[in-house]
Amino acid sequence: MTKPISVDGTARATRVRLPSFGVQVLLGLAVGVGLGFWTRSLGEASALAEALQTIGSIFVQLLRALVPPLVFAAIVASIAALKDLQNAARLVAKTLLWFAITALIAVLIGIALGILLEPGLRTGIDATAAAAPTTTGSWFDFLKGLVPGNFLGLSASTKIADGVPATSLSFNVLQIIVLAIAIGTAAVRVGPAGEGFLAFNASLLAIFKRLLLWVIRLTPIGTAALIGDAIARYGWEALGSLGQFAIAIYAGLLLLVALVYPVLLRLNGVSPLHFFRAAWPAIELGFVSRSSIGTLPVTQEVVERRLGVPPAYAAFAVPLGATTKMDGCAAIYPAIAAIFVAQFYGIALGIDDYLLIVLVSVLGSAATAGLTGATVMLTLTLSTLGLPLEGVGLLLAIDPILDMGRTAVNVAGQALVPTIVAKRAGLLSEREQDDRTPAFA
Repeated sequence: MTKPISVDGTARATRVRLPSFGVQVLLGLAVGVGLGFWTRSLGEASALAEALQTIGSIFVQLLRALVPPLVFAAIVASIAALKDLQNAARLVAKTLLWFAITALIAVLIGIALGILLEPGLRTGIDATAAAAPTTTGSWFDFLKGLVPGNFLGLSASTKIADGVPATSLSFNVLQIIVLAIAIGTAAVRVGPAGEGFLAFNASLLAIFKRLLLWVIRLTPIGTAALIGDAIARYGWEALGSLGQFAIAIYAGLLLLVALVYPVLLRLNGVSPLHFFRAAWPAIELGFVSRSSIGTLPVTQEVVERRLGVPPAYAAFAVPLGATTKMDGCAAIYPAIAAIFVAQFYGIALGIDDYLLIVLVSVLGSAATAGLTGATVMLTLTLSTLGLPLEGVGLLLAIDPILDMGRTAVNVAGQALVPTIVAKRAGLLSEREQDDRTPAFA
């Protein structure tokens, strides 16, 4: 390949133009599907299976490692900028209201599908598969989750495997949010004494956002590894005895993301096509990673840079949504699953029971914000209704397959609400109207 010659006769290097970021992610998804089926033919113990699992887990680890500093620095910076953002308290109230509205719609869809499709009566699963979960949800988890256990909001746990102890660290995003609000408010209130800290925090935020962009560039590779590992590990064989239940869950998720969300966007003057085009990297990553927290940095990036939501508001709304806004895990899934368990055990549900399901779905995601996982919400729903917790074990065989769709819808909702609230408040920037905005400039 010859290099073009400039006017002075010297060779000039050409820059290869890569496909757009969205196309790269789609290509990664397609490659991952192919690798997943190839891995299944080779066996789960193959080197390719290990490589896919390792690359996928490393990619998610990189994203999760950026969550604590990004959330902390972004919220502190937004506290300092709130004086320039009018009606901040009203924005927070409207955000919580829209969280509740969308959760209400989602749980009503779940209840309707559970009653119509009767998944608990159309299953080949044996009752011996029932088993009580090791983690359960409680209405007091929200209060416990608000209080940080230490200055960094971190916790450590030790597990013994094959006689060897292994200690791991984890973080609670809700506690980090509380810490950041308190420290940011204090830094603003002390006046000149806090200016140096706020300036340092602004530099820290810029640095970690740059690191985030570098990690995001790896999304096509991470996507290929994650979806390939998921196909190789889970396949679709487990769906046999729980096929009707899986159909009900995915039908509910599809109705929400393909019908309800576009209608809400259109009613509020936002183009559904542009929204999903802009939010696609986060939604896709949520699907393959099965982690709203791991996807949080990407979600916040697309909400700010591609959807045009002000950073000062997005810094609150998106992390808060990642812990309390879960239309897939906390509304549709527990509603259908609770009805499944009741039908399976032959327990009739009345109007008051369905109203309790609605109450748990609208308020329960906040109540369990100190914990994670759809199982936590399901146990909270079952215990509130007085249904046997052993019913959770009936559904664990296909939970990873369902979790992919649930998390994608969670992430879509976490981007949807800040976009609608910002639009209604007249804060959405002009780039929201520009479908040509590059993925990550």
